[in-house]
Amino acid sequence: MAEPRNRYSTVSLLFHWGIALAVLAQVLLITTHEATEGPISREFVSVHKALGLTILVVTLARIGWRFANPALPLPPGTPGWQRLAARATQIGFYLLLIGLPLGGWAASSAVGRDINYFGLFNWPLLPLPQSRELAGQFMDAHEAGVKVLYVLLALHVLGALKHHFVDRDNVLHRMIPIIPRRP
Repeated sequence: MAEPRNRYSTVSLLFHWGIALAVLAQVLLITTHEATEGPISREFVSVHKALGLTILVVTLARIGWRFANPALPLPPGTPGWQRLAARATQIGFYLLLIGLPLGGWAASSAVGRDINYFGLFNWPLLPLPQSRELAGQFMDAHEAGVKVLYVLLALHVLGALKHHFVDRDNVLHRMIPIIPRRP
């Protein structure tokens, strides 16, 4: 019988940490946009939009990978409420990592603003009615989703730290292999 996996695959790690870094870059880009003016400010938004669409595509690929390579189970003895919270957080992340880029894409589409994809081409706009009001609604939902994302990120990090420092199990090692495995 094969020994059970004790860490995530390299592909899973690349998806996880790549998306995490892209989300961090998104926060930095929009924060910098808000602190600047003029053409440079618009450039930060342009990169934010292109990176958001990249997150959408990579998240869809990650979900496909996840179906083919299921997540590792939580340690035996993990209470049911923690299993439920972990699952709800994961599903919430996937919904937001799809929904936030879609909302931004829809907002740009509703006002007819081109989305320049890293200077390579213009991303096609969605066939939506041209309406500043509709675009505003999409942006309001986008901004609310970001707040939910921050809450999920906090829960995710706190959960990982709890597993490492309180439960003293190997959950964190599975996603950060440089952390020594506990016996």
